[in-house]
Amino acid sequence: MLVCDHDRGLLEVRPDGTTHVLVGTVDGVPLTFPSNVVEGRDGTIWFTTSTSRWSLDEYQGDILEHTCTGRLIRRDPDGTVTTLLGDLKFGNGVALAPDESYVLVAETAGYRIRRHFPDGRTDLLVENLPGFPDNIWLGSDGLLWAAIAAPRNPLVDRLLPRPGFLRLLVWNLPEAVRPKATPIAWVMAFRLDGELVHDLRAADGSYGFVTSVAERDGTVVVGSLTENDIAVLDR
Repeated sequence: MLVCDHDRGLLEVRPDGTTHVLVGTVDGVPLTFPSNVVEGRDGTIWFTTSTSRWSLDEYQGDILEHTCTGRLIRRDPDGTVTTLLGDLKFGNGVALAPDESYVLVAETAGYRIRRHFPDGRTDLLVENLPGFPDNIWLGSDGLLWAAIAAPRNPLVDRLLPRPGFLRLLVWNLPEAVRPKATPIAWVMAFRLDGELVHDLRAADGSYGFVTSVAERDGTVVVGSLTENDIAVLDR
């Protein structure tokens, strides 16, 4: 099992329980805040990092500062590690196309999902999403499922084009008055041409801040950074 560990890097957990660090440094710098990972059939691994400036506990500071220091990184089967994309707006979910001809990457603070091709080209599968995309998952139904952690915040949207020091002023406000995520359980699903197929939301307050989603044989399961349970969605 592959594990993104905020402090140790990209880990491999073997069936006997032993743990091995697959990637501890990138470009000579300790790897921090790896976010999501996927492995190809030949053992090639792609993973994202969200930020090089902020910790997991202070991830909202990165959203407000808008550092754009996320990355998409590849580890080849021989152990070679290559940064494929930099300047990601909080790099997060990652998934492989069914034929592994491209990699899909969610940019949480960019409200979009990118496609990256082996020849270095990138384009956008979807953009201007109405919320913050987190983990993504290629389902057994052939759809790309995206966890939407929260709706876009009008104050954050107004702040993003402005100078960084103004956004940091907001971060330094008391926590009680900072922008807060709206509690909602929310996932979206897209065809691989970007067409929206499902937009499932539950705003009754019973579950919120969905950061992961998986679909198999019609069952959709979600997880949250703030909840103690997983939830099964009725679609």
